[in-house]
Amino acid sequence: MDWVLGQKRPGNIFRNVSAAFPRRFSFSGRFRYACLIAHLAKMPRPKRKAVPPITSSDVDSSIRPEPKKSTTKQFDRIDNLFESYANKSLGLIDPEGIEALCKDVNVEHTDVRMLILAWKLKAEKQGYFSKDEWRKGLKHLGADTLPKLKKSINGLKKEVMEPDCFEDFYSYAFQYCLTEDKQRSVDIETICELLNVVLRSEFPSQVNLLIEYLKSQNDYRALNMDHWRNFYRFFKEVNFVDLGSYDSSQAWPVILDNFVEWLKEKDKKV
Repeated sequence: MDWVLGQKRPGNIFRNVSAAFPRRFSFSGRFRYACLIAHLAKMPRPKRKAVPPITSSDVDSSIRPEPKKSTTKQFDRIDNLFESYANKSLGLIDPEGIEALCKDVNVEHTDVRMLILAWKLKAEKQGYFSKDEWRKGLKHLGADTLPKLKKSINGLKKEVMEPDCFEDFYSYAFQYCLTEDKQRSVDIETICELLNVVLRSEFPSQVNLLIEYLKSQNDYRALNMDHWRNFYRFFKEVNFVDLGSYDSSQAWPVILDNFVEWLKEKDKKV
């Protein structure tokens, strides 16, 4: 007990450790800290498990960034393709450039696939592709050469036939025909051409009848987006054979009420 009272000093290890503590701690307190530290120093430390290195297979390929050089080269090829069709003074691919593109990919400019391409590029102006639209669209398609673009264009029709995709494309087709600022409607002649391009392959007889009616009626010179969307809905839901599935109380546009009456009168004359 004498050394606890300061009459006997501890060994060197305790003297060194106690010196690291402020003098406001009593010697006995410092001694207990020293004993604790000395005890912990002698305890065996658990071995840490080695962390396995991260390999490329551990990284989700969908979030793995593309090599910068590869992406740069891809955009260079896309830009070169753009320049081969672009009007240099406008900095855009204009109608003449689109005709040249159609010739190179063996697709008529009136083919629905060219309208689908405009939809994929999110083209805002009819008959024109901006460089930004071209770059983003072809990057998304993975088409940085003419052969790849030709292959992509040939496969567009199959992709757009998915229900969700087609409805979006169908609405875009109408918007693409709005060529003037603040324009909200499209003339009957253009609507008829659009019906031929967009819906004829799926609803040939219905399209023929609707076009015949539109060209014969005198109530409408132009139609809006609501009319356009309801034409597609009408073709999907109404049986043209007996028209029994048509219910005028379901808030159809008036033009379709008139169309149904026209069909009934037509049947009576046969």
